[in-house]
Amino acid sequence: MKRIDVMLVARVAASAGGVVLGVYGAIRLLTDVPGASLLRLAVWLVGALVINDLVLSPLVVAVGVALRRWLPDRARRYVQAFAIMAAMITLVALPMIYLQRTFPPEKALLEQDFGVNLTILLALAAVISLLGYLRDRRRARRVAATAD
Repeated sequence: MKRIDVMLVARVAASAGGVVLGVYGAIRLLTDVPGASLLRLAVWLVGALVINDLVLSPLVVAVGVALRRWLPDRARRYVQAFAIMAAMITLVALPMIYLQRTFPPEKALLEQDFGVNLTILLALAAVISLLGYLRDRRRARRVAATAD
């Protein structure tokens, strides 16, 4: 009997789910959203792409190069992962923080303090990065101990 590659099945299922959700979202956008809003969305998406590719990505690379002097390779990977997560989270949160409380409560999508939410998400990303680093370090020590 042939062994089933679980990761292959998981990847195919995740990919198929992503395609189905993407098609569903595109259909909803084209049928439920007015043309002017679609144009604003397109402008926002292009702006986000430009900011990501021309500002955030070079900044994250520059931080990684600068960290090379002060951090060992293993730790630097996790700090860079945190920097990437923090940049993406902040990119999404800044427009919401900027526009917070500009709409009347009955028209507001969400009544939340986005600054606090951003802080919580950044702290969570930092904890995840730290836990990943600690797990990697413990695993390396265990391998080194068994090699001796």
